[in-house]
Amino acid sequence: MKLLLKKGRVLDPGEKIDGIFDLLLVDGQIAAIHPDLSMEADLVIEAAGLIIAPGFIDLHVHLRQPGFEHKETIASGSRAAARGGFTTICCMPNTNPPVDSVETLNLIKNKIHQEAAVNVLPVAAVSIGQKGEELAPLEQLAEAGAAAFSDDGQPVSNSFLMKRAMAGAASLGKLLIDHCEEKSLASGGVINEGRISRELNVPGIPAAAEEIMVARDIILARNTGHPVHLAHLSTAGSVEFLAWAKSVGAPVSAEVTPHHLLLTEEDLLQYGPVCKVNPPLRTEADRQALIRALRDGLIDAIATDHAPHADDEKNQGLEKAPFGINGLETAVPSLLDRLVIRGELPLARLIEALSTIPARLLGLENKGRIKPGADADLTLLSLERRTFISRENLQSKSHNTPFLNTEFQGAVVMTIVKGMIVYPFEKQP
Repeated sequence: MKLLLKKGRVLDPGEKIDGIFDLLLVDGQIAAIHPDLSMEADLVIEAAGLIIAPGFIDLHVHLRQPGFEHKETIASGSRAAARGGFTTICCMPNTNPPVDSVETLNLIKNKIHQEAAVNVLPVAAVSIGQKGEELAPLEQLAEAGAAAFSDDGQPVSNSFLMKRAMAGAASLGKLLIDHCEEKSLASGGVINEGRISRELNVPGIPAAAEEIMVARDIILARNTGHPVHLAHLSTAGSVEFLAWAKSVGAPVSAEVTPHHLLLTEEDLLQYGPVCKVNPPLRTEADRQALIRALRDGLIDAIATDHAPHADDEKNQGLEKAPFGINGLETAVPSLLDRLVIRGELPLARLIEALSTIPARLLGLENKGRIKPGADADLTLLSLERRTFISRENLQSKSHNTPFLNTEFQGAVVMTIVKGMIVYPFEKQP
């Protein structure tokens, strides 16, 4: 299969490319990049006016299968990823059963092989049952194909176990992702502890619940030399700890979600439980600190933390509704509209945080870059076209997003995985 993309703006921060080029894709790989390629191809795509970026990689997605298929499946979630411009997604292990055994991992891998529309990389649990008491068989899970380790949704509260997990993941060359939450402080909390929680008379989750565990992980990483990746940072205090960690050379990386970059606790007054997430939406000062940290490269990557839930679950009121927001299909257009086009985040930095750096963190040498021999995973964007989000056009089984019936300037025009067009769906060759 030969696919020729003509006259698009190829923008790859990792390879330091920003210019008008033709791209030839052959049998799932990038075969050539040149200002002018003239040759026969199975399909020629006129890409003038479009941005061609390395395929976007989401480090943090919940596909809910097995066990919660009414919320999402590998098939529906990967179609949502394709529509959202993601060519590779990492699915978290808080399923039922959790991914703490080779048997469950193989079950997921088989479903991925049969049903996934994009590359799906399974993340395995750090501990048995995600209970934080006994390490999962990390080496066996890595050999069976685990892309990373995390007890996401549950912090590894036991510091000695966390230290052992960091050493084990480092020895296997796998990313260790931690959900930073001090449970005794967060217990019973619903939204950010502050003015809005008092106004709504609901229990709050203090910033300290995140920051204490962020500090703990940083100290362990600095003392052991073993890397740790901090999931979904949400507070200005966490950013300050991260800045210190990097200033002293601690092997720490971090991600931020689109919803923490774009929304605050104030949005709960309008949208209610659909904006109930963990960690919670914080203050405008926190949001601005996160944007600055992302823009400056202090926060390494953007990850959606796509957490779909059924409507009846989210409609139970703030205290009973589950935490989580749908993000795969809204992330890119919302970030383009509200950060890039408005001048708060350079386009190249957005692309780097969605492709170059996630590939590097996961050790994916042939992804997140546009060069001959790399995988032909590409995301084509437009800053002029618009994206309308509705229940009818979402590919996810769930619709728990405050962006329903919202139009954004900026769009994912095409998603290419292994040289094949996976979005728009009707254009598959």
